[in-house]
Amino acid sequence: MPETTAVVEMRNIKKNFAAVQALRGVDLVLRHNEVLGLMGDNAAGKSTLMKVLSGAYIPDEGEILIEGKKVHMADPLDARRLGIEMVYQDLALANNLDVTSNVFLGRETVSAQLIPIGVLDSRSMEQESKRLLDRLKIDIPSVRLLVERLSGGQRQAVAIARATAFNSKVIIMDEPTAALSVAAISKVLDLVRELKAQGASIIIISHRLEDIYSVSDRLVVMRQGRKVRDCPVTGDIDEFRERVVAYMIGARDDFANAVVD
Repeated sequence: MPETTAVVEMRNIKKNFAAVQALRGVDLVLRHNEVLGLMGDNAAGKSTLMKVLSGAYIPDEGEILIEGKKVHMADPLDARRLGIEMVYQDLALANNLDVTSNVFLGRETVSAQLIPIGVLDSRSMEQESKRLLDRLKIDIPSVRLLVERLSGGQRQAVAIARATAFNSKVIIMDEPTAALSVAAISKVLDLVRELKAQGASIIIISHRLEDIYSVSDRLVVMRQGRKVRDCPVTGDIDEFRERVVAYMIGARDDFANAVVD
């Protein structure tokens, strides 16, 4: 399949919560081996849209296509089976478990099945976790370290590694650099670049335009539940910021024509 083919297409996605229209007919395309930035003010609908894509929400209207085939997702397990993983802002890691246990949480490898229990293949999982961290160039001294002993950047890396461990087609990251130090932000962005270099398709939700500008190929801006701009990430960062902010605050509106520049 050509790399220009869309891995994800979301068409006319609508989602209401009682009287609140969270999504008002949103279209979104993610191409193979692309990093797509998703921006918007609070309550713009970006997280809701990604929760629809990750199976956490079922849309009221619209359709989702994965590699050209229409799919229906009833829950996050359906999305995971289709190769869609989401790394939430709170990471959802178990701090009292080690790196390996977090990578394989809910998908443990069993070496023997002794009814009614199974015997975990700890050695195999440790080896696979080490291989995964090495492949992604993640610097963590040991996969046996408890997550609570890791830095914020290392925890984010573990969460991302877990999302990529099972042949994911799409990785969604919700504010991956929030509350991190400058050094940790740099390492997380390097990890995004490494994932792209290895052929991943990635969507990043972020309030930090500098991060989007640094790693994204394209940007989608949302406001009030609509997509108001879809454009390549190009040009001078100051000029780019000015245009993006204008769409975010409503100084420019392209509700009816939110297409790629």
